[in-house]
Amino acid sequence: MSESGGRAAVGTPTYSRNKKPDQWFEPRLGAASNPALSAPGWNVCHDVLHALGKDALPMSEPLDSAGQRKSERKEGGVVRALGLGLITGAADDDCSAIGTYASAGARFGPDLLWTAPVTLPMMYLVVYLSSKLGQVSGRGLFKVISDFYPRWLLWSVLTGVLIGNTIEAAADLGAMSAAVMLFVPLPGPLIVIVVAIVIFALQVFGSYTLIRDVFRWLALALLAYVVSALLAKPDAASVLRGTLLPRIEFSREYLSILVAIVGTTLSAYLYTWQSNQEVEEEIAKGRTTLEERKGATEGELRRSRRDILIGMTFSNLIMYFIILSTGSTLYKAGQTQIDTAAQAAEALRPLAGDAAGILFAAGVIGVGLLAVPVMTAGAAFDFAQAMGWKNGLNAKPRQAPKFYMAIGIITLVAVGLNFLGFNPMKAMVWSGIVQGFSTPPLLLLILIMTNNRKIMGDKVNSKSTNILGGATTLAIFSASAGLAASWFL
Repeated sequence: MSESGGRAAVGTPTYSRNKKPDQWFEPRLGAASNPALSAPGWNVCHDVLHALGKDALPMSEPLDSAGQRKSERKEGGVVRALGLGLITGAADDDCSAIGTYASAGARFGPDLLWTAPVTLPMMYLVVYLSSKLGQVSGRGLFKVISDFYPRWLLWSVLTGVLIGNTIEAAADLGAMSAAVMLFVPLPGPLIVIVVAIVIFALQVFGSYTLIRDVFRWLALALLAYVVSALLAKPDAASVLRGTLLPRIEFSREYLSILVAIVGTTLSAYLYTWQSNQEVEEEIAKGRTTLEERKGATEGELRRSRRDILIGMTFSNLIMYFIILSTGSTLYKAGQTQIDTAAQAAEALRPLAGDAAGILFAAGVIGVGLLAVPVMTAGAAFDFAQAMGWKNGLNAKPRQAPKFYMAIGIITLVAVGLNFLGFNPMKAMVWSGIVQGFSTPPLLLLILIMTNNRKIMGDKVNSKSTNILGGATTLAIFSASAGLAASWFL
């Protein structure tokens, strides 16, 4: 008997009527089978369609010339492109990331621009693996760990993720507060409290669909950094040199910022958020049980790959332009040390014009409103899954009270950390360093899970994916080890 209690194993094309009518005859890899649809006639129909290279389709919705249904074209269009991958990519460029990239540009100029193209395939890989894990297993990342691995491993990984998410959310709230103060002369602590209340209210009273759509538009706030960098009028020769010719210094300061860049670019909350988003999307489509969610068609995985590539490329370009913005202004002017993102915005004004500084600060506020709820809700997802609680932004507070209580507690702790007097910019950079040290073991675990046939069925990783995943893990580990070694030299 299979692990699912006699149902078809993950990876077996089966039919499910536990869907909306326009989805009835689509074979989902790993979906629960239905005896009513297992008659020989249906099997023959499927075999014929499979031989022709087509998925089984609803009789009311024929294929178009490209071999797609109308519903697939709609889902795979512009709206889908502005989808889950974009939200995750934008959340990756949170206030902590902005602070880290701004510090890198101010301290080393355009010399670190090469980190953007180098980290792009790494970002794509880890987010896609998390997405595939959520789609094929029908579970969030920590639900998979809870169901298939020992409790000691679950709590070891969870502890690091909870600490990292909470500290990063706190640093982001502080950075948003400093940015808002450039426009409104209010006390910083008051701004932190008001922003936290607004974000928590959106999570509690807004539906998942509303939150997702708000996040999509907030992501576009990051375009402010493209304009800000162009207003800085960077030197073309220096930009090309910094982009195409990597220069590495074996100094503590350089390795610290390098590990911080890698850590914040590949932050652990990206993995958990992406897998949870996939589950939330399934629930929003009416697939509320695990058996209905399990499995993914090739078309779904293909759309996810495209969506994630768009989102990660967007995120990477923003990273590039933030480094370029401060590297073309503050570095040239000798302002190599900045304490806050707001200070970076202020410093840009006389060097690149008022518009550049204002756009820089506005970007911090916009992306902070996206990233903080991703971190607080993401940590709550992880904790609730580990505890076996009902969770999900699709659920109302009365349906998942412990999940929303966890969001509230994590938000409260993040707010409280801002009253301890830490420097937001230094906290953001150190948050990136902590993420850099915690990322390799989590990425290794994701590689193990996505190669586990009990979880993935026939959707385990290809050889090329495993090679890239191994190289990514080794690169992050090497940078972290280099930094650790520099502390003793």
